[in-house]
Amino acid sequence: MKNRWEHLFHGEFADRRALLSGLTLEQVTARPSAQTHSIYDELWHAALWQTIMVDRDEALYEETWQAGRRYPERPPHDLAEWNALVEDFLAGQARALAWTASPEKLHADVNPGESVADILSGLAVHTAYHLGKIGALRQVLGAWPQ
Repeated sequence: MKNRWEHLFHGEFADRRALLSGLTLEQVTARPSAQTHSIYDELWHAALWQTIMVDRDEALYEETWQAGRRYPERPPHDLAEWNALVEDFLAGQARALAWTASPEKLHADVNPGESVADILSGLAVHTAYHLGKIGALRQVLGAWPQ
């Protein structure tokens, strides 16, 4: 049985690796409409926010998020770049779960009135939102495994 945190980060929908695997460069860069981001855009965004939150990277936050760079400026050059992003994202998920191993860490304040547990809960929701969009994009593109 998964604990609460494993469930928040890995429960309720498709396995993350499976959701992000088996795609071509054309599929990860496709934009089904002018209103959508690509699969690559969605994962890049989720991985960026995850790194900022999990690593508490204030410099990265200022350089990207605060500067309005919340999505990539260009698509990946090749599948190797996409695969590197997938691995970075999955490693970030593992780092997030590592924070949950210690009740002391979970209850530590990051900001006044905001604990590590609060940060991780928000991160889990944000990540689920973007992974859900990736699942929907795969369906629209006909790239959802049968």
